[in-house]
Amino acid sequence: MTDVDALAQDVLARKRAAVSRAITLVESSRQDHRAAARELLSTLTPEAGNAVRIGISGVPGVGKSTFIEALGTWLVGEGHKVGVLAVDPSSVRTGGSVLGDKTRMAELAISPDAYIRPSPSAGTLGGVARATTQAMTVLEAAGYDVVLVETVGVGQSEITVAGMVDTFLYLTLSRTGDQLQGIKKGIVEIADVIAVNKADGDREREAEATAKDLAGALRLVYAGTQEWVPPVLTCSALEGRGIDTVWSRVIRHREFLGKRGLHEKRAQQQLDFTWALVRDELDQRLRHDEDVAAVRAEVREAVLNGEMPAATAADLILAAYDKK
Repeated sequence: MTDVDALAQDVLARKRAAVSRAITLVESSRQDHRAAARELLSTLTPEAGNAVRIGISGVPGVGKSTFIEALGTWLVGEGHKVGVLAVDPSSVRTGGSVLGDKTRMAELAISPDAYIRPSPSAGTLGGVARATTQAMTVLEAAGYDVVLVETVGVGQSEITVAGMVDTFLYLTLSRTGDQLQGIKKGIVEIADVIAVNKADGDREREAEATAKDLAGALRLVYAGTQEWVPPVLTCSALEGRGIDTVWSRVIRHREFLGKRGLHEKRAQQQLDFTWALVRDELDQRLRHDEDVAAVRAEVREAVLNGEMPAATAADLILAAYDKK
């Protein structure tokens, strides 16, 4: 049984092992752990909320882990304490996940002022919202003043992560057609800062051209509005160039929001998170309900054999749950 009070005090005392235990607790789906996690978070929440929260995503092969290590290492050098949460989607079939980010950020991982945590999503976006948002609270209560949340970049998970951070940073490459594809995918709607990575060697000129084209497209999208226009930068995570400029634009975005804007954004995020928790809890209750379990096998076979449409199957499952 978890001694929640002792764990909370150890987290507030910035004990690294306690931070790991606390995050493991808030990620757990066990009912007793969920109750303990709520008690823990009620103690930690008043001490959290002061960090710079940044979501980071990008196209496949863009070098997210290399970029995060470069940014995190630079921030540590500037006197910050950096927490990294790498959202790693668990398999929806096996529940397993490939938690390799720590090995890809070897230099940052050994820093006493940095903490890296691969965070499996348990196959659901509700799992991402619950586990990652609550893990951020733990890190902030433990004194980490910058929290970086990496997402794999699979559409909806990007939107989920964007809804829990202050600034969403999108990484792209030259020669990917992202100038137009990014707008088609709606990434511009959630990106606050865009950086063209791998601007080094022979690719530097191409990266600059890509950044210029994308910036021009963004000016058209935001023409006539008073909204923040995402700046488009170039950087080389491998060589460590342009990292400080990316950080300065993140800070400028926060200044654009202002204290009131940041407060309102986080308040709305908390409301959205409330409903995400409700949906996640209902999902868990459905999975563990005895009456649902009694009809699950029958419904499964009927659907697989084509004897029952999905809508009817869903109605039967909900009717079983509603018996209470």
